[in-house]
Amino acid sequence: MAGLRLGPLLRYVDWETGATATVWVETSRPCTVEVRCADGAGGTAPTFSVAGHHYALVVVDGLTPGSTTAYEVLIGSRRVWPPEDSRLPPSTITTPLAPGATPTAERAAGDDTSSAADGRATGGPADGRTPGGPAGQGGSGSPDAPSGVRVSFGSCRWAAAPGDGNDPVGPDALVTLATRLAADPAAERPDVLLLLGDQVYADETSVATRRRLAARRDLDEPPGTEVADYEEYTYLYDESWRDPEVRWLLSTIPSCAVFDDHDVIDDWNTSAAWQRDLRATPWWHERIVSGLMSYWVYQHLGNLSPAELDADPVYAAVRAAPDGTEVLRRFAAEADAEPTRTRWSYRRVFGRVRLVMVDTRAARVLAEDRRAMLDPQEAAWVRSAVLDDPSSYDHLLIGSSLPWLLPPLIHDVERWNAALCAGVRGSRWARFGEKLRRAADLEHWAAFPDSFDRFTELLREAGSGPDAPATVCVLSGDVHHAYITEPHWPKGRRTPGADSTPGPRRGPAAGSGTTSGEAPTARILQLTCSPVHNSVPRSIRAGFRFGWSRTGRRIGRALARHGRTGRSPVEWGREGGPWFGNQLMTLTLRGRNAALTLVQATASAQGAQLEAVLERSLTPEDEAIFGHSTEC
Repeated sequence: MAGLRLGPLLRYVDWETGATATVWVETSRPCTVEVRCADGAGGTAPTFSVAGHHYALVVVDGLTPGSTTAYEVLIGSRRVWPPEDSRLPPSTITTPLAPGATPTAERAAGDDTSSAADGRATGGPADGRTPGGPAGQGGSGSPDAPSGVRVSFGSCRWAAAPGDGNDPVGPDALVTLATRLAADPAAERPDVLLLLGDQVYADETSVATRRRLAARRDLDEPPGTEVADYEEYTYLYDESWRDPEVRWLLSTIPSCAVFDDHDVIDDWNTSAAWQRDLRATPWWHERIVSGLMSYWVYQHLGNLSPAELDADPVYAAVRAAPDGTEVLRRFAAEADAEPTRTRWSYRRVFGRVRLVMVDTRAARVLAEDRRAMLDPQEAAWVRSAVLDDPSSYDHLLIGSSLPWLLPPLIHDVERWNAALCAGVRGSRWARFGEKLRRAADLEHWAAFPDSFDRFTELLREAGSGPDAPATVCVLSGDVHHAYITEPHWPKGRRTPGADSTPGPRRGPAAGSGTTSGEAPTARILQLTCSPVHNSVPRSIRAGFRFGWSRTGRRIGRALARHGRTGRSPVEWGREGGPWFGNQLMTLTLRGRNAALTLVQATASAQGAQLEAVLERSLTPEDEAIFGHSTEC
């Protein structure tokens, strides 16, 4: 008899029609999975098989726009979710109102939030919003109130801390959020959760996972206590998503995800020399192929819309095969060998908010004479995804697992190191630079200077012109602390052209490759939030703080002179932070207004709590969001 192994995860919700969603599950045997909603919506899908595991991504059609409806998961006629003994609220799907629509009386009454199977009432909309739609939809009591969206984001989550079973890093922010929302159905909740990398740690496993690894192979042989193959990757997702509160949260809050290095290995694709060294080991090929296979199954598929799934030849081939393992293995091996054949980046729309999630790991060009964060095809796609149809969005979010703007000293060190590795000071310095690059993890945007400059110019273009959005926010993680920084464009400083990159143009300086004194009209920000559950040594904390200091900036300028790197096209200062701890940021976007909150998970006698560290308006009109002005 087939059962539910993992999930359900609510992944995609269609913000254009408010009528469609996708739900991901893993089952114990081949079967047909049904999602049945209380409002009559639903969908079915047969499972597909990979490496002895069975999965389904169910497209749910017929949802009521502007509603919150409970759902259940069935295999055959048997309900497998929610569990019979669950004390958590029903899992729900919240849909936005279709453009121009107003709530119906039935939706306003919240009548569609009872459990589809057992009739458990929740006492009104499951998220406490009126009439159950996303942030701002009807919340003011007026059907004409501007619709909005709440986007929570973070990265770097150990599901279980490696070591002796103790947790030295404090409460898990995702678990704490889940516990809070489950205990208080009226609490304000995100409309979408962005997971910005390191959802699993393939190279830093817990004691429990190591026991499972030791039961199948000799841990004295490479890769030791790191995961080796697809089966072992499934252990990581089990550990990450099986916590009851987190499982409920992910069944109720839609999520978008992108990988970072630890999803595969620390410093993944740092350099061409790094790649050559790893490819020479006997275990690496299986590791990278399994890492990409498991990411495709557990994370990437859910990022796609039903239309994109229908057009995906790999998805079609895997589903059509009795066993999709070899189809997916070939795809993953080709994706590693020739990254230009695969695009992991994607675009999502949340009303008047556009999200462009950028792959900053697999799409790199590592040859020193052509080094780039994004290969030309990927860069062209990102440019088009950002700039096309600018009048259709008020806020642009760019998800990049790696921060675009770092503390100035660290930025200058990475740019200097890239120049050394490229040979600007000769072969001896180049060899030193490669050793330093690997030892100090110098592989963010600044370590790809041409890509940094072009990405900076792309953001300036996106924030310029008559159709410019109110805000352009780069959302990042990776660095195990949180901070806010805002760039400005000095007059007369040369900016790189975009004329060699195909795609739309915007603004008078677009494609010129010449001096540009025109600053963007949109507010452009780097918002960095990490970790969800991890740690950072005190010495590194001190280093990050020093990186913002006046002395640190002077050292950075000296390194720039030594490396002959020239000046960056922008300058920036710290607008908030650094904050250290397990944390999540949330953007509340309503009309052309934007506000930011930062919460940290803290231990107390009553258990883990979420403590508000920051509430800040990002646009002048945001008193309506916070009830008072906290503009930064």
